Amino acid sequence: MSSANNPITPEGLIKLRARYDHLLRHERPAIVETVSWAAGNGDRSENGDYIYGRKRMREIDRELSHLARRMKAARVIDPAAQPDRNRVWFGAMVTLADDDDACRTVTLVGDDEQDAGAARIGWSSPMARALHGAQLGDVRKVLLPAGEKEWEVIAISYPDRQTARV
Repeated sequence: MSSANNPITPEGLIKLRARYDHLLRHERPAIVETVSWAAGNGDRSENGDYIYGRKRMREIDRELSHLARRMKAARVIDPAAQPDRNRVWFGAMVTLADDDDACRTVTLVGDDEQDAGAARIGWSSPMARALHGAQLGDVRKVLLPAGEKEWEVIAISYPDRQTARV
């Protein structure tokens, strides 16, 4: 996926901003204070607080940079405003059935907000790519690490406009 095409839900963008603000306003100043204090203690080559603090500061700066790039490239799409609710598009909640009639419900979200434990799959994942544009009754093949598997789309839903959070 190109960085210029980073679809994200409004809630996902809010979470990215919250993480960025937390790092910038709380974690980074605390580490800078620790590093400054440790630097004043003398020999920096064997000073664990200084060494760890500098390492943690680099990690925070790297994450801040990553989050800033992702937010800049973000294209906010509100799933509640989806006009074509008969097909699987960004933000859809899709119920699938496999060959063994085992059902699974997933929600297609931005790559920055995916969470497999909560059945939120990234828009550029293999399963989401296979489901793009699918209608009820469509059977889609998905290449998974364990091999190819077929899924039938048995339900498609989107958040209601009235209950959608912004």
